[in-house]
Amino acid sequence: MISRMKHAALMLMAAVSLSLAPIPVQAQTKDIVDTAVSAGTFNTLAAALKAADLIGTLKGAGPFTVFAPTDEAFAKLPKGTLDALMKDPAKLKSVLLYHVVPGKVLAGDVVKLNSAKSAQGEAISIKAVGGKVMVDSANVVKTDIMASNGVIHVIDQVMLPR
Repeated sequence: MISRMKHAALMLMAAVSLSLAPIPVQAQTKDIVDTAVSAGTFNTLAAALKAADLIGTLKGAGPFTVFAPTDEAFAKLPKGTLDALMKDPAKLKSVLLYHVVPGKVLAGDVVKLNSAKSAQGEAISIKAVGGKVMVDSANVVKTDIMASNGVIHVIDQVMLPR
């Protein structure tokens, strides 16, 4: 009985570590913006970056860590929220910079943190529970997408600063 419990515990630990395992690091020539655009699932994010005049910033030297909401994540915003943000570049810029952490923070580092200071200035809360990582109320669904000037972690919700 004890050995079966140990075996089950080891299997659980292996599953947890696999779910947080980073994607193999490869030399990247695309910056964060080009990497996100080429993925095809960040069209809304790309449009928002353009509207907020942040393309140049995220094509810069960095390094940056971006918690990138997918198109599906933007679709979950309450009706009218995205349109209102797109019409208010200053507020949109604040929201987008809240998704950026200066420096390159890989998945292995994220799980050791309780929070990280965003480029917007406020801290993002970080929780690692049960093999899953959450930033604020968003789930990290894919980690360590490498770019020439940083790393992208995909999230399932748009995070709104307080």
